Amino acid sequence: MSLFWRIFLLNAAVLFAATALLLLGPVTVSTPVLLTEAMIMAAGLAAMLVANAALLRVGLGPLQRLTRAMTTTDLLRPGPRPVVSGHGEIAELIRTFNTMLDRLEAERAASSALALSAQEAERRRIAQELHDEIGQTLTAVLLELRRVADRVPEPLRDELLQVQETTRDSLDEIRRIARRLRPGVLEELGLISALKALTNETTTHTELALRRSFDTDLPPLDEEVELVLYRVAQEGLTNIVRHARAQQVGVALHHGALGVELLVRDDGRGIGTAPEGAGIRGMRERALLIGAEVSVGDVPGGGTEVRLHVPAGRVAPAAGQLTNGSH
Repeated sequence: MSLFWRIFLLNAAVLFAATALLLLGPVTVSTPVLLTEAMIMAAGLAAMLVANAALLRVGLGPLQRLTRAMTTTDLLRPGPRPVVSGHGEIAELIRTFNTMLDRLEAERAASSALALSAQEAERRRIAQELHDEIGQTLTAVLLELRRVADRVPEPLRDELLQVQETTRDSLDEIRRIARRLRPGVLEELGLISALKALTNETTTHTELALRRSFDTDLPPLDEEVELVLYRVAQEGLTNIVRHARAQQVGVALHHGALGVELLVRDDGRGIGTAPEGAGIRGMRERALLIGAEVSVGDVPGGGTEVRLHVPAGRVAPAAGQLTNGSH
């Protein structure tokens, strides 16, 4: 039965009941209307309105729940689907909305996988060019400066040595950028070694005090999972250095019965009511690819906490391929 006919029949039932009470009941209406008769009619009208409102509330309740679900749905934070309730058109509308959410989440996961794979491929290409071309060029310049410095007179030697140190610093910076773009240590030595190198590099170039705790008995993880864990830790540390104004940072990676969990926490100013930026949205998109969950929020006493939970058994990407070997 359609929504129109259900509402029509509900109102018709109320009106028929009121008409039957007027026809069969002992109530009469005088001219002029007596106070008692007016009170009885007012009570009857109130009863009809209450009954009509209650019936409409029951009939349209599923639509109100669907409206709340529509206003709170976030494709980056998948949640439970609205329960299919009601009858006819209302139940069909809820089923259609759930189907639409499934399709949108699948399409977003597929497009995000393609975009992130392209991003990783571009990072790999740029890192390779920095290492092979610019790095080798600067290395050659450095060697030439060293050769020339041994031949020039003493007054110019100090200046050449200063240029040599500047060139060496530039070479180190280029290598550091290349490592951040393409975590080669992740491919060669594994996740734990890559996270140690990442945290060491962060504290080397900042004044942050580091606390880290890594379980060594991690279960076998797919390359996609390891890359997501590494990139989320990298983005979390980058946000801390840029925005947190923190003095201490903690990075932990633990394995339990429920899965693997990465935790990045600082004692900075927190995020408060600031809207989520591209970095946090990128974390959520990466987490969705492997069926993981990311939570970002303030912690009591000040600071921000990034928590990435990879459920046990969810070690394959949800959509697309995002591997180190295909960047």
